[in-house]
Amino acid sequence: MKYVGLQSQISSNNVKSIALLIAFPLLMLGLVWLFFFIFSFSTAEEGTEVSMHAINSNFLRTVPVVTIVVGIWFLIAWFSHSAIVQRATGAKPLERKNNKRVYNLVENLCISRGMKMPKVFVIEDSSLNAYASGLSDKTFAVTLSRGIIDKLDDDELEGVIAHELTHIINRDVRLLIISIIFVGIFAFLTEAVFRMLIYGGGKSDGKKDGRALIIIMVLAVIGMVLSSFFRFALSRKREYLADAGAAEMTKKPLALASALKKVSEDPWIEAVKKEAVAQMFIDHPTKKKDRNSFTTFFNNAFATHPPIKKRIEVLEQF
Repeated sequence: MKYVGLQSQISSNNVKSIALLIAFPLLMLGLVWLFFFIFSFSTAEEGTEVSMHAINSNFLRTVPVVTIVVGIWFLIAWFSHSAIVQRATGAKPLERKNNKRVYNLVENLCISRGMKMPKVFVIEDSSLNAYASGLSDKTFAVTLSRGIIDKLDDDELEGVIAHELTHIINRDVRLLIISIIFVGIFAFLTEAVFRMLIYGGGKSDGKKDGRALIIIMVLAVIGMVLSSFFRFALSRKREYLADAGAAEMTKKPLALASALKKVSEDPWIEAVKKEAVAQMFIDHPTKKKDRNSFTTFFNNAFATHPPIKKRIEVLEQF
């Protein structure tokens, strides 16, 4: 896979970011309308004609509320995501005095690209993994596990850092955060309604409320699945492009291939519990033995990362 060019990739991701910002709210509003449509038919008395005018009127009255709630959710997640991610992974700032080797590698790569140096964080875990985060020059960061720092040689570590810097340069991080936020809305709604159904929510107010909760949960699951497909399609491609960008940046594709092979042997970061955070890493931070189990077949079908083996094969073709 040839690298498509820096400006081309930035422009492509900017367009995709805008498309996602439009697509996810439209999906949300479409499901809200579908709720009123299904609910009206499911609760209509036999022989009574369902009014499309009433359905549309109820939907239009709900649009401002849905838009405001989704907007507030998005803004809170947007401005706080960096702190949330670092807290979720247990990452701590890595100062120059603590590890000049890492700092020099990051700094030299940034100088070669004329970019502002991001913050550097470390996860005190012996496994091998890394990720990029942030939405602007003030929040961009590269996070490395202690294992990846200690177990890779300079060329291999440089390749991993270049991979994460490429994510920042290409605006992959921003694109991923947008998709994570919106998928999270559907996931939260699904879980909330499920809990209400389990603990008896809506039963005291009659069958209509129970039906409404069931319809909401079903539509929320549909929304989560559809929005996840958007995310999967973006995530897989961005890893190949970041690998290619790193190869172009360092001129050492085989070093990155070697690093990926070592990472694939032990990528599990114990602190990572949420899938939304896990997909940000250079390789999904799961246990190696778990990857080979039959129970992960479904997860592999919806993987956010392409197989390491295929990524290595592509790098070996440079």
